[in-house]
Amino acid sequence: MTELRFRRIAGNDDLPLPSYATAGAAGMDLRAFLPAGPITFRHGQLELISTGFCVELPPGTEMQIRPRSGLSLRHGFILPNSPGTVDEDYRGEVKIGLYYLGQSPFSIRHGDRIAQAVVADIRRVSVLEVETLSQTDRGAGGFGSTGLE
Repeated sequence: MTELRFRRIAGNDDLPLPSYATAGAAGMDLRAFLPAGPITFRHGQLELISTGFCVELPPGTEMQIRPRSGLSLRHGFILPNSPGTVDEDYRGEVKIGLYYLGQSPFSIRHGDRIAQAVVADIRRVSVLEVETLSQTDRGAGGFGSTGLE
């Protein structure tokens, strides 16, 4: 198994390391680091929330930051840049942008699971400008061009 290295930021002595909730989970839960107390969101509010950690990713990987389905569907939170990417050479604090679409005020507390992280392999490519591209059955058909069924 590949190791993923986390470093706590100053003041984070109580949050557990990001972890998988079940043996088959694809993403590790990331928690809110809010030592000053909860943030109460109102409709349309955007906040950048710390996870309390910095990370060192293995070479050739990225950490994708994705929404947690329960927080999104039950409470109306989205990640406006989803999926976010943490690059392998980034060593700063991992933060999550949360945008609230719900109607009633909702509080996020210190330690709440607010997002999930999926570590994925990346492929670096060389860029080449060409005059033509190969033909496919779909061609230039865009959104909805293959139907709904």
